[in-house]
Amino acid sequence: MLDGRVTVNGVTVRELGTKAEPGRDDIRVDGRRVKLSEHHRYLLLNKPRGYVTTRSDPQKRKTVLDLLRGIKEYVYPVGRLDYESEGLLLLTNDGALAAQLTHPSHGVPRVYQARVLGVPDEHDLDRMARGLVIDGRRTAPADVKLQPLRRDADEATLIITLREGRNRQVRNMCEAIGHPVNHLKRVAIGPIRDPALKLGYWRDLTPEEVERLQAAAARTATRPRPDGVAAARADAGGHKGYEGHKEHRGKRRST
Repeated sequence: MLDGRVTVNGVTVRELGTKAEPGRDDIRVDGRRVKLSEHHRYLLLNKPRGYVTTRSDPQKRKTVLDLLRGIKEYVYPVGRLDYESEGLLLLTNDGALAAQLTHPSHGVPRVYQARVLGVPDEHDLDRMARGLVIDGRRTAPADVKLQPLRRDADEATLIITLREGRNRQVRNMCEAIGHPVNHLKRVAIGPIRDPALKLGYWRDLTPEEVERLQAAAARTATRPRPDGVAAARADAGGHKGYEGHKEHRGKRRST
């Protein structure tokens, strides 16, 4: 919505949380009318670098839709993951859930693994956790952890949990403390993790995952301030993915 891709009855809508009646109003995304769908799809994609998180791109770059061959439903990405970044991305045709997940009042956390140049000290990490002024606005408090370092390391890996979705936020935060990102990966969206999902592949969420995601999205955020920055081992991988799910790459299933 913030990109001006949504119209209601011909009027571009940019304000998150705007109400519309699907059965009565003409709701369009990228000029295409959103139709009522009895069957919702909830897809989890492990996005590689070099894909834009849109349905189409004026510059003719590859989009995440190019990785979803065989999907008949009109699904669309929930939120952003920039061109150079990789990691977990949700796509759905459930407009209500998508709106909840992207609305800042719900504060659904996203977890990122950022490999940065140099090694941030405790002061740098504390600044990130408390919030930095970027483009005239202070970022919300974040959870920031430094993974254990090798001796004489010239780079570091940070695990950063955000509860807001500003454009290129992790990259901008790391740049602001003088430690630019050279590799960025999203490893969790709310309760959803899957370290076993291969890069470039996708799968449907399980019914249990959908319920957990809906419950997380329905809660009003109480954005706690971080209780210190721990230079300790971060659980970047989380629990293993659900056994028995099917993951896909285009029309080919992995074995």
